[in-house]
Amino acid sequence: MILPRFDVTSEQIDRVVAVFYAAIRRHEVLGPIFAGHVADWPEHEAKIARFWRNAILYERAYDGNPMQVHMRAGDVKADHFAPWLMLFDETLRRSLPAETAKAWSELAHRIGAGLRMGVEDLRERRPGPPVLR
Repeated sequence: MILPRFDVTSEQIDRVVAVFYAAIRRHEVLGPIFAGHVADWPEHEAKIARFWRNAILYERAYDGNPMQVHMRAGDVKADHFAPWLMLFDETLRRSLPAETAKAWSELAHRIGAGLRMGVEDLRERRPGPPVLR
């Protein structure tokens, strides 16, 4: 058995995902982007919860490819990741013990940086080497 990356339960993951996407739907910039791609919010939230359970608890129930999804979306830009991460961090702080929130935030920022770089470097095709922030 593989130990989780940090101490969090499946129920906490589900709650964080639900609270986070409620905030996303209200966000003035991110809300319309997500609304253009998500037709079934409960299904989307269940899929994202599976993603996090895979990333944190090492459950093997998620089979998606986040980079492909973000690239195919077409309207996801590199500068959308900062407000996404800000909302996610706020949700984590409000929903979890401090140590768990910090560990999950660090993981989310690593994943977000990779997705942002993919969107920025592969789709937006800026000249020169990749921008590392």
